[in-house]
Amino acid sequence: MMKKIVLTTITIIASFILLGCEKVEETIVTPKHYTITPYTTRGDKSELLLEKETYTSELLSGQKPGKITVSTKDEFQTMDGFGAAMTESSAYLFSNMSNSQRETVMEDLFGNGIGISFVRIPMGASDFALSNYSYNDLEPGQTDLTMEHFTLERDQQYVIPMLKLAKMKNPSLLMMASPWSAPAWMKENGSMNGGSMKTEYFDAYAKYFVKFIQGYTAEGLPIYAVTPQNEPLHQTSTYPTMYMTAVDQVKFVQKLGTQFQTNNINTLIMAYDHNWDQTGYPLTVIGSPVSSPFVAGSAFHCYGGNVTAQSNVQSKYPDKGIWFTECSGGRWATSFSGNLSWNMENVFIGSINHYAKGVLMWNLALDENDGPTNGGCSNCRGVITVHPDGSYTRNEEYYMIGHFSKFVQQGAKRILVETDRQSLIVTGFTNPDGSIIIVAHNKSSSPMSFNLTIDGRETEGSIPHMSVTTYVIRPL
Repeated sequence: MMKKIVLTTITIIASFILLGCEKVEETIVTPKHYTITPYTTRGDKSELLLEKETYTSELLSGQKPGKITVSTKDEFQTMDGFGAAMTESSAYLFSNMSNSQRETVMEDLFGNGIGISFVRIPMGASDFALSNYSYNDLEPGQTDLTMEHFTLERDQQYVIPMLKLAKMKNPSLLMMASPWSAPAWMKENGSMNGGSMKTEYFDAYAKYFVKFIQGYTAEGLPIYAVTPQNEPLHQTSTYPTMYMTAVDQVKFVQKLGTQFQTNNINTLIMAYDHNWDQTGYPLTVIGSPVSSPFVAGSAFHCYGGNVTAQSNVQSKYPDKGIWFTECSGGRWATSFSGNLSWNMENVFIGSINHYAKGVLMWNLALDENDGPTNGGCSNCRGVITVHPDGSYTRNEEYYMIGHFSKFVQQGAKRILVETDRQSLIVTGFTNPDGSIIIVAHNKSSSPMSFNLTIDGRETEGSIPHMSVTTYVIRPL
């Protein structure tokens, strides 16, 4: 006897019960369709994050030269966001704009422009500050182990007000912080420039971090994460830096994590915060039983090594996160097209495909003279360049960030995206709202058409030569 069951949903289950046979179920899924909206930046600047015509996935017209295959079921890291650093130099330039200019640039960076969702804050002076300062500067020979003289007064001039404006534009903005140096009195050379920290002050320095986080939180600016030291393997006498060995970072992280627990602070601690070429350092900090319980993962910069180092670290400690926290463009590389291509392949798509949960560039803004500087890089480029009259120019970094920050929501999951073309670099995400975001870079000199397969359903797309396109894909 056969009984036919018809269901009214898109899934039709035909159940056949035959004498002496097992029950058999077959599921037939009706194909879904999508709307696809491309946004493109070309290497020749003829299109800059330009919205193209929306089309539907029903327009498949045959086999194309390339393929992009997407599996939304294969998920990887959860994304925190994309952005750059609010250095004192950047905040100073924003502060000197007129009210209307400042409103415009903040909306452009953090609001409906590109919606920056992640920002880095130097804890005290960096090489992009108006001068050296820490949050506890004392006369030579003095100490302050209990942080009674800790003050955020300097940050309250420029940095904190500009961060507040940014957070008004994007209330979900995440902030991480990194020191370039401990206060001079804690260091062996008595200077913020170069040298190492005296280990006897590790407890006091952990309290310094606690005071910083509590102070910023009181200003309405909670700190999502910190690193113990920016570029701990680099030191120089020309601007704030501090050498910190991996062994010392293990010891300090233990102190810092304990202080966080004591003070009910949930701020993440990211180890290392330096180049791809020294993975032994983060592996030491993450792997030590002393520091590992307090470490959320490791942070990387672009100035040495290869982005694949991130996957090497992640494979050894898959329960720990990866973040990309600094890279700067500059006058040493002035080709818009070349910069777009290298950064997409390495810093953005590259670091994301190698497990970065967030991507941060260096200065949000610099002036026409690549400053103000504080003894460091004299030819770095900001995300934007601010001119003397308060107007500004969007640099390639603006568009690189925008191809992600404008479309990839916090909490998005990176998904599996593959291609059969070496000249096509791709990554992708599923957003909490159900949309799918694919970012593709065609680094070849020829435009490319491709078949796009999403969970087995085929459509098509195209991308110009030497360009980046973000595809916003929504189910119908």
